[in-house]
Amino acid sequence: MVFKSKIEILEGALNESSKTFADSFKSDIIIYFDEDFTIKNSNLFFLNKLKTREEIENFINNITSHFVMKFDKESETENDFIHNYIDHFMKNH
Repeated sequence: MVFKSKIEILEGALNESSKTFADSFKSDIIIYFDEDFTIKNSNLFFLNKLKTREEIENFINNITSHFVMKFDKESETENDFIHNYIDHFMKNH
């Protein structure tokens, strides 16, 4: 799958909402990417580790689930949380 297609899938998944509490964090993720879903955004390079639509959708489900379980707004910002999650993902995949 080409990188541009992966970005389009990511953007679509982030804009899709099932009205769950976890989905409420998708807007924070969009903001983290500066609403820039282009190949020039280096924050999207983690997508190179993902090969399929299912893997991209699972990544979104996992990060939003982690938000619900582990995010502590007293000790970190949403951007820090997202950055650390992606950094951890990159080191382990």
